[in-house]
Parts: sequence; C-alpha cells; structure tokens
Amino acid sequence: MSKVVLFEIPADDPERAVSLYRSVLGWESSQFGDVPYWLVRTGGEGEPGADGAILAPDELHRTPVIIASVEDIVAALERAQAHGAVILQEQLSIPGMGWSAYFRDLDGNTVGLFQSDPGAGAGG
Repeated sequence: MSKVVLFEIPADDPERAVSLYRSVLGWESSQFGDVPYWLVRTGGEGEPGADGAILAPDELHRTPVIIASVEDIVAALERAQAHGAVILQEQLSIPGMGWSAYFRDLDGNTVGLFQSDPGAGAGG
C-alpha cells in the first residue's frame, strides 16, 4: 500500500504563499537549493500527516498534487498506464533522494510518485 508522503501547492507568488501558510497554519518552510521550490514542514517529527512544498505553477502543477511513496516507480507507472492514466513525466532522478514521476488520472488529477533511493542520480 502506498502512503501519501508529500503534497505540492502551486502559487503564482510562492513567497507570498509561504507567508500566508506560515501565518495561518504555522507551517515552517525553507527554499530547496537554488530552485523556486519551498519545502513545507506541517508538524513535528513523528506526528501523523505529510509535509509538502510550494512552487510556481507549471504544466504538472496547475492544482495541488499529492505524491505517494512506491517501492518500484517503473512498475507503478506501468500499472497507472494499464488503467488508462496518462504519464506526464517519466522517472526522473532527485539526486541523493530518489526518483519521481507524475501521471494524470482518469478524472484529470495529477498524481506524483516517489521511490526512495539515496543513490539516485549518482554518476558511475
């Protein structure tokens, strides 16, 4: 069974959105590297629930996206496609963290997949 491990919220002005969610919900955030992607911590360590991110809208992020953890991202994409989903982004490495991919379900929702793999993107 796959668990939701992250959500992504698109915002025309991500820094404004970070401020709003910090003020309203107490979420803590920090920019991820040099990219316009802000990681959001929604609770304390060990508390139930998923953390997230705020980013500028793009082709994949027109509405909020949930991201589920999977053991085998390639197999999960194959199952999604077999059930009529459209693959929006094939497996892509997040160096040192794992693999991500996105598909659109039959109702037009974008769903992300994440496979943990600290060796992802390593050369050699």
